Amino acid sequence: MNVQKLLQSLLWLSLITLLGVIILYQLKLETEAKVLTGIFFVFLLAGINSSEFLKGFSFTIWVIAAATLSMMFPSYVTDMGGFKTEVLIVPLIQLIMFGMGTTMGVKDFVGVLKMPKGVIIGLFLQFTIMPLIAYGLSIMFNFPPEIAAGVILIGCVPCGVSSNILNFLSKGNLALSITLTSFATLMAPFVTPLLMEQLAGQLIPIDVFAMIISISKMIFAPLIAGIIFNRIFGNRVGWLNVTMPIVAMAANVFIIAVIVAAGRDSLLTIGFLLFLAAVIHNAMGFLLGYWGSRLFKLNKRDSRTIAIEVGLQNGGMAAGIAFELGRTATMGLYPAIFGTWMDISGSFLANWWRKTPVDDEKIVES
Repeated sequence: MNVQKLLQSLLWLSLITLLGVIILYQLKLETEAKVLTGIFFVFLLAGINSSEFLKGFSFTIWVIAAATLSMMFPSYVTDMGGFKTEVLIVPLIQLIMFGMGTTMGVKDFVGVLKMPKGVIIGLFLQFTIMPLIAYGLSIMFNFPPEIAAGVILIGCVPCGVSSNILNFLSKGNLALSITLTSFATLMAPFVTPLLMEQLAGQLIPIDVFAMIISISKMIFAPLIAGIIFNRIFGNRVGWLNVTMPIVAMAANVFIIAVIVAAGRDSLLTIGFLLFLAAVIHNAMGFLLGYWGSRLFKLNKRDSRTIAIEVGLQNGGMAAGIAFELGRTATMGLYPAIFGTWMDISGSFLANWWRKTPVDDEKIVES
């Protein structure tokens, strides 16, 4: 049996084990069902490599697996031999930001001069659409104060590295995507605290200066360090550019797992409403990001790029801020749910747009 056939067999085994999970739950054999769920994800994650189409969803499935297993076995995720895994959230985010910095150079900032309209429109939509929708959702669903503050928090952070990956998959304007992510991230230490003060200040105490310092240490400092590292070593560490996206995705999966496990009890009571809010928030980000760009006369390709940038948020940064505020199990819940859902919806959107390419026509202003 060749490797391809073995992988296809594992994919079929994953479907059989999923059926087994459903049957075991129906028979009230929860322990056995949980164990078989773990086996199901092992088979599935190996089996999807048999299909080029399914490979595009591998990160999404990793995220779903992490969230599902964290709900089932929370104590194994939050506490490893007496070590509290929450303390790894900020260092992992710093590692992700350093890795992002190593991929950046002067060319990324020159990109603003080449496409100023797209960058300005993208940043404007990023820091208006998502915060305002988040504020509206927190009122509409009447979440408890700290949960509501978490909803607003995910709206106030910038786009994350996953937006660059999905824009690459969707054949979007990758240069515009990277430039937007870079500038939005650099603006975050100043814009995010101010937005939080205005929109969430009535829910929880917001110390703007302390938040600026916290985000600067978590985001700005490692990002700048990565840019300097790239400037000094350049192509001599080309392997780093290949490795860091994988490290970033693994770190994101781990952060989601820790937050879901820490907030498991709250998720069981309010999880569905948070999920519903995340679906609406994410969908409105994609929708208004795209049509807002079209309204400003950007071409379809750039509009798709900005839609992904707006619809996808830096859940890791939001989780890190929640941890720094000592509210991982409350403020951190929505970022974990939103981060999980946006990877699922974003993967489908990127694959759909990949199969429906557009011409890079310029919209002529009337």
